[in-house]
Amino acid sequence: MDLEKKISDLTVAEYLNIQSLAIKKYEYGIIGIAKIFGVSRNTAQKIKNSGVIDDAVYQNKNTIVIDISKAIELFAQKPRE
Repeated sequence: MDLEKKISDLTVAEYLNIQSLAIKKYEYGIIGIAKIFGVSRNTAQKIKNSGVIDDAVYQNKNTIVIDISKAIELFAQKPRE
C-alpha cells in the first residue's frame, strides 16, 4: 500500500484491510472479560470460573489474556440455563 495515498483515495478493500488491522483481538484480566460481555467484575469472574470460555483464556500465574472472538464464540455455544 502506498503510504502517501490520501484516505479519500483508498478503495473500499484497502480501507477495510486497514480497519481490520486496527480491531482489538485480545483483552486482559477479569476486567477484560467484563468489558467483552458487558458485565460486572464479579459476574466476569463467575464466567471464567464456569469453564465456558476456557479455550479462549490463557493464564500464566496472575496474567490473564483472553482471545475476544473465541470467547464470544464459546459463550454463544453455551447452553441456556
